[in-house]
Amino acid sequence: MRADQVTGLIPDDGDDRRLLEHVRPSDWRNPTPSERYHLVVVGAGTGGLVSAAIASSLGARVALVERHLMGGDCLNFGCVPSKGVLRAARAWHEARRAAPEFGGPAVAPGPGDFARAMARMRQLRSEIAPVDGAARFRDMGVDVFLGEGRFVASDELAVGNARLRFRKAIVATGGRASAPSLEGLGDVPYLTNETVFSLTELPQRLGVLGGGPIGCELAQAFTRFGAEVHLFQRGHRLLPKDDAEAGAIVARALQREGVRVELEAEVRSVAAADDGIQVSFETAGAVQAQGVDQLLIAAGRRPNVEGLGLEAAGVEYSPRGIEVDSRLRTTNKNIFAIGDVASKLQFTHLADFQARLAVRNALFFGRGKAGDLVVPWCTYTSPEVAHVGHSPASAAEEGHEVETLTIPLEDVDRARLDGSSEGFLRVHLKKGSDRILGGTLVAEHAGDMIGHLSFAITHRLGLSKFSETMFPYPTQAEIFRKAGDQFNRRKLTPAASRFFDLWFRWFR
Repeated sequence: MRADQVTGLIPDDGDDRRLLEHVRPSDWRNPTPSERYHLVVVGAGTGGLVSAAIASSLGARVALVERHLMGGDCLNFGCVPSKGVLRAARAWHEARRAAPEFGGPAVAPGPGDFARAMARMRQLRSEIAPVDGAARFRDMGVDVFLGEGRFVASDELAVGNARLRFRKAIVATGGRASAPSLEGLGDVPYLTNETVFSLTELPQRLGVLGGGPIGCELAQAFTRFGAEVHLFQRGHRLLPKDDAEAGAIVARALQREGVRVELEAEVRSVAAADDGIQVSFETAGAVQAQGVDQLLIAAGRRPNVEGLGLEAAGVEYSPRGIEVDSRLRTTNKNIFAIGDVASKLQFTHLADFQARLAVRNALFFGRGKAGDLVVPWCTYTSPEVAHVGHSPASAAEEGHEVETLTIPLEDVDRARLDGSSEGFLRVHLKKGSDRILGGTLVAEHAGDMIGHLSFAITHRLGLSKFSETMFPYPTQAEIFRKAGDQFNRRKLTPAASRFFDLWFRWFR
């Protein structure tokens, strides 16, 4: 069975059954619809859950419709399981580093217990699930409908035989893994983010198609578990949406740990073979073949727009998603769309903040604009790559002249002490000022630290403010203070130097 045909979770163990008790209860009975809802939310991923929770807490009559699993991609197939797997892989890697680098006890050779690592992830996922569960939202006062939701009019949604009339609606149906048009792909089993976390046996050889965040994270994780990993990337570098130097650092880290990184590799076809799957790819003008046991497709995502009856509601959409304006309104001004189904940037935290914005705009005549949101993101490789705001190119598109400051991570004592000094902080400033337009941080735990820049950009705090802020020593976050210091040193112009020279000649 192909990955895109899977409708349930596997393996069918106790933790997955406990997960389903919350996100898709087998005994769930849909409520009797209200005469009219203030808000109907379609999709119970992050964006939909936040929308429903906020509106209900403010006293609105809210219906929430989910056709698959409450919690959406993030809980079931994305952020939660992936970070559980990455944590286990990092622990395995650190254990191997202990003896040669830190003088720790040697780790006995052996494959480790991959099944146990995956079981831990599924256990944690099931423990987190109640927060997104159907019962919790019912208890909040939300009418939760499990089933296919389809617009049948500009102000009405059908779920089975029920009809949900509404004043406003929010579509938050998310997205799913996109499989490329590739010869032979329909004839071989393959993994996506929706199925890779169901593995209980470590593939000896794993092929990964795609060098974006998902491909890089899982390629590194599985090589740390002990798999032979081949990563195929069409472009000339990994993480093409991030800083080029950041992508190069990640590529070196993956190669150092054993990942076979094939850049500018055009995969031509895949085919079943006696020992697994044969991947044929072209690189440097030559066609090569590589055998793998499992194939992970990490080559992009597409929005879930099919089967929603958007035409009946007067909502325009395309294969790229639902069209929205700056206030997240669709072409039906009473219907809003948020998250992966309507956004170029596809992050859980962005869906959360778009939900807050959409509820204000829909129910309280707000005029907030999605373009005003300051959006950070992070790829959770080792080291992590985090970014927020503009790149030099996007800043130039908006008419900003840019100055850039770079602080090497090796200048930070804590990073060197931790044995993790490959990386940098790069801050893009509006020329002639300390106004922060954007920045990239490459470091262990960069995702935890990029919030410093997000906060500064959101509240219009200049980079020099970091120079005035005391950070505990030694921490990696000191890199922000160092950036502030470097900016201040730039203000020491020749004229200022001459003044200080005269001052200290007098002040003797």
